[in-house]
Amino acid sequence: MAPYKLFCMGNPLLDMQVRNGEELLVKYNLKANDAILAGAEHAPLFDELLTKHKLTFVAGGAAQNAARGAAYVLPPNSVAYTGCVGDDELAAQLREANKKEDVYSAYQVQKGEKTGACAVVLTGHHRSLVTTLAAAEKFEPSHLETPEVKDIINSAQFYYLGGFFLTHGVESALELAKHASNSSKVFAMNLSAPFIAQFFKVQLNQILPYVDILIGNNDEASAWASATGLDDTSDVPAITKALATQPKANASRPRIVVITRGAESTFVVTSDKPDSVQEFQTTALADSEIVDTNGAGDAFAGAFMGAYVLGKSIPECVAAGSKLGTLCVKQIGPQYPYPKAQIL
Repeated sequence: MAPYKLFCMGNPLLDMQVRNGEELLVKYNLKANDAILAGAEHAPLFDELLTKHKLTFVAGGAAQNAARGAAYVLPPNSVAYTGCVGDDELAAQLREANKKEDVYSAYQVQKGEKTGACAVVLTGHHRSLVTTLAAAEKFEPSHLETPEVKDIINSAQFYYLGGFFLTHGVESALELAKHASNSSKVFAMNLSAPFIAQFFKVQLNQILPYVDILIGNNDEASAWASATGLDDTSDVPAITKALATQPKANASRPRIVVITRGAESTFVVTSDKPDSVQEFQTTALADSEIVDTNGAGDAFAGAFMGAYVLGKSIPECVAAGSKLGTLCVKQIGPQYPYPKAQIL
């Protein structure tokens, strides 16, 4: 088996995308630009999408999208991904999508369970994500100890965790994070959504000391600031600094915090230079060029990680992330253009 350099972990999902979903937002009390876990009140949404709407099905799950983004910029056989799926056709679709884009699927399979799905309700340039985790939340820490996965983890030098995983899998996340810290390897995480900081603060605080690279957007940063009790929840540079200077287990490796702001600039702060806020401008697209914003943040994170694995500088990593994010919003769903564009 190839010695994969980057090992990613998250919730494998099949995205069910519907356009012009304004009525669905009202009917199911959804926000236009948000990400939530499905409650009992959202159960009819998935059946309604399947029976009454024209859908686009795309291999999804935030960390899986990022894994494919990293593979886009890395040499072949560089990226492996794990998460839990069912023994169904949806899982087969996800495996095929990963294989096509050179991501090795080291899935745990739960017999008799359904693979998770995400309803993606698109309105204009906004996307509302409603996720039913299903098999994804059945991930077991023992899977990390299976011979195949253990070999992948031991040979990898970089790790990436989707923040959504903290809703159910903090034990597994901590096992991976502590391995990285104790081995002086790089552990990266995405904040993923505002509700993670709001409602899973305990789990986030458990994992944060082991995070070497933290990626998020301004809404997620603001939610963390609010949950932490910072006075100003809109001062993104100050929040980026606060995240960078949180306690860290492996103090010898400075933490890098990257906060994107959509079409606006991106802020970066490193814990060894907390008073030096780096700002990187982003080239905004015309509205006519934007097809779908779903997955743009994952594309940024994936390309950033891919460039980082290759030893690129922070400005080069941010540029790579911005370029793949820009290419992603020109596609339907969290997909990347083929033949491959030059990212680095």
